[in-house]
Amino acid sequence: MIALKVKTQYRSEFVDITGDVAKAVRKIGISDGIVLIYCPHTTAGITINENADPSVLTDINLKTSKFIDHNDPDYRHGEGNSDSHIKSSFFGASETVIIERGKLVLGTWQGIFFAEFDGPRNREIFLKIIPG
Repeated sequence: MIALKVKTQYRSEFVDITGDVAKAVRKIGISDGIVLIYCPHTTAGITINENADPSVLTDINLKTSKFIDHNDPDYRHGEGNSDSHIKSSFFGASETVIIERGKLVLGTWQGIFFAEFDGPRNREIFLKIIPG
């Protein structure tokens, strides 16, 4: 298992970790297999989406924040971050990416993102690289 460190700067943001994941795959030296990217935090997640136009992630952040309101008076969780927990469940804790000929198999515009919903924080992501 490989641990990646991510430092976020905002309460809600998407951090492109594609290069870090690709570097870890190259370092292990696997030709074919999969890499599981896992987030062990209940107020963050992992997602794959467009990495060519940053406005896509801005739009996702904008709409999820409108859809899942930070200040909903119906929340019962006392820490004030219920929206972050909901967004984490919405996005999910992991993604799996195919490795072929030593490279990540992603679409032309795809990138792997750490999704922060309760920052700023210092976070950790775990990678499990499985040959096959």
